Amino acid sequence: MFGSPPPGRRFSMSGRRANKPYAEESISNLLPRLEEKPVKPPRYISIYRQSVKCEAEKNKAQWKTMGPAKVAVPSPKNFLQKHSKEPKLPARKKEQVPEKLPELSVPRRTDRPVMGIQSKKNFINTNAVAVIKGLPKKPQPIYVDRRQGDKYLLETSGLLPKYIKKKDYGVIPKYVTQRNEERERAQKEYETSILENLRKKAMKRITDEERETLLKGLKKKWEEVHSEFQSLPVQVDTIPKKMNKEKLEIQMKQLEHDIDAIEKHKVIYIANE
Repeated sequence: MFGSPPPGRRFSMSGRRANKPYAEESISNLLPRLEEKPVKPPRYISIYRQSVKCEAEKNKAQWKTMGPAKVAVPSPKNFLQKHSKEPKLPARKKEQVPEKLPELSVPRRTDRPVMGIQSKKNFINTNAVAVIKGLPKKPQPIYVDRRQGDKYLLETSGLLPKYIKKKDYGVIPKYVTQRNEERERAQKEYETSILENLRKKAMKRITDEERETLLKGLKKKWEEVHSEFQSLPVQVDTIPKKMNKEKLEIQMKQLEHDIDAIEKHKVIYIANE
């Protein structure tokens, strides 16, 4: 066929000659050949091998290995039993039985009742006399919640004023009286110590009359200053007017502070001149 390659040759798709995938036939290839095994080089052995082994044996111990050196094999008899891990109570002591048993209040099985005893007492007449001569039974006080309701005991209902009829009702308890006495005694001791300190520091206590007089004088002075403040002109445009207004305001504030202090404190001490 036109354009086909000659026999005995192989070509690629591009038209070039391809390499031979196998060797050409030869008589020498038919002879058997001995397989040559590759010779391995000798294994590398360190010159410090012996010293390293000695060092490892020297530092080796049982606890440095993977677990203990020898483990005892568990016995098949020591298996886990039921309730073996629960706490056990101590052994119960035997109660000592007394030799002599206590006397019983009930008759024994071997006891026999006394037979043949007869009484001549007339129980019917006796009961009738006891009922006739006996005092009538007092009815128990009760109350009802409504007209046809249930009955309840009156004593436990809280409606009876039995607590106010007690002998110690309204009496101050002893611990309250004792506490009040201790408080009064402590107050007296405190006042005594204050008076002693004031006497040492040469302080004088003003009387109630002097306090009232001082309080009235301060209030009268405040009224005078206040009336003077009210008489100021509406327009304060000069320096003297401003200074007078500020002066009156300061006086009123000081008087109000003094009046408040005297009204707040009933006991006032002053230094002796």
